[in-house]
Amino acid sequence: MILSMELQRYLKIRRNLGYDLYTDERVLKQFVSFLESKNQIHITTNLFLEWKQFFGKASQNTWARRLGMVRLFASWLYCIDSRHEIPPQNLISGHQIRKRPFIYTDDQIRCIVEVASLLPSGNGFRSITYPAFFGLVAVTGLRISEAISLNDRDVDLQNGIISVTYSKNGNNRILPVTECTKSQLKEYSRKRDRLLGHKPEPFFVSDDGIRLTDCAVRYNFAVIGKMIGLRTEQPFHKHGVGPRIHDLRHTFAVKVMMNWYKEGKNIDQEMLKLVNYLGHRKVTFTYWYIEAVPELLALASQRAENYMEKEVQP
Repeated sequence: MILSMELQRYLKIRRNLGYDLYTDERVLKQFVSFLESKNQIHITTNLFLEWKQFFGKASQNTWARRLGMVRLFASWLYCIDSRHEIPPQNLISGHQIRKRPFIYTDDQIRCIVEVASLLPSGNGFRSITYPAFFGLVAVTGLRISEAISLNDRDVDLQNGIISVTYSKNGNNRILPVTECTKSQLKEYSRKRDRLLGHKPEPFFVSDDGIRLTDCAVRYNFAVIGKMIGLRTEQPFHKHGVGPRIHDLRHTFAVKVMMNWYKEGKNIDQEMLKLVNYLGHRKVTFTYWYIEAVPELLALASQRAENYMEKEVQP
């Protein structure tokens, strides 16, 4: 059995089922390359731990996600050859811990978009694509994979509607955008088509005129983060350490909920709208923000206290 060939087959089958697997492919290719460099043809727990030491330093949450990717691949291989070993789920401590989100200020988001327009680009795409990409994620809360997967036909610039057809949970949804966002996307689309000389299938394109990749998006965001002082250089962390691009999605959700509290809206009624807008599978995933963000928890607590005071008044 040649592991690299089996990996390609595994990725193809899962992608046919609707998974994007950008990050999975990158991680699993590195894992398989490590195994093949040691002339190993079967996955074992010890080899995973050895690869973990070889790979370099990362957070427990990051390694927990990598473990999950390897476990799925190993489970698939085990059905073909029982000599493969599936690493135990509790191998990495803190597997179920969710990292507290970083909430960007409006000025920080504005700075990210502005600096993205200064990224060096051989043919001009990088400096127009990333401001539009990061800006759209910030104002819609799209997942990174969802924004990357957008095709030109999914972005209705006439009516200001985005159709998300490649979502994490397989549920398609439609997102309306503001006039300002629609105007920015129109301008990006115009510049993109002028540089390309034609209208492409993907909405966001790289310097090569093809669809962006997960690695490229995260790399460029990290570069900007270091340029503006949000991420710091650390040994073994080539992109530095600090706020992530996914925190733009968290920021969107938190700011929407904070505005609801400040406007005195019925949170339980409004929450269902946000659950659908974000594409969450369970409402509990959206309520998690209240506990994870101190400012939001304070607003919720104040709302509860005010309600209780009204209840005890004669």
